[in-house]
Amino acid sequence: MNKKKIAILGLGYVGLPLAVNLSPYFDVIGFDISNIRVKELKSGIDKTLEISKQNLKKALKKRLIITDKVKELNNCNVFIATVPTPIDKRKKPDLVPLKNVCKLIARVIKKGDIVVFESTVFPGVTEDICAKELDRNKKSLKSGTDFFLGYSPERVNPGDKKHTIDKIDKVVSGQNSSVEKVLLNIYSKLTKGKIHLAKNIKVAEASKVIE
Repeated sequence: MNKKKIAILGLGYVGLPLAVNLSPYFDVIGFDISNIRVKELKSGIDKTLEISKQNLKKALKKRLIITDKVKELNNCNVFIATVPTPIDKRKKPDLVPLKNVCKLIARVIKKGDIVVFESTVFPGVTEDICAKELDRNKKSLKSGTDFFLGYSPERVNPGDKKHTIDKIDKVVSGQNSSVEKVLLNIYSKLTKGKIHLAKNIKVAEASKVIE
């Protein structure tokens, strides 16, 4: 993967800083299903207050595109999902947003692409649930053979202006060494903190649960 074009799916307090901070180094498309959120961000307004108007507009003038149109993701080859995993009424993780983003990615994913999840999940979700959802909705390709998965738990503390995304340590993991190499390259551009390569995806998922 010589030229990386990154899609960030979900532009909340995790996804937006990720998109803005990666855009000086890569072509980045920030995607959100909310048309209202997209319009606000295009005008420089971030209601989560994670990114200043000045920094957002600066990024938009360079290599960051913000959209709610799925077709604009067609040429991306790295997809990073940052959707929420809220707790349902039974106090269990609600994986519906995660499954929905998998369905969306399946519409545009190609052979050789990488899908990374940053959502807070329990061990096994990436490979046992997300992979199956992607395979089910993209029958012409198979995860682990035609496209590959990675996991890097988000570590953003909303409203914390000291431990921002460009300063925190990151854990990364991938299905194979090629994916790990790509993710190490991407996330090393994101933060001045340490990058820890987990033994496998389940270990990386567990690290978030422990935290």
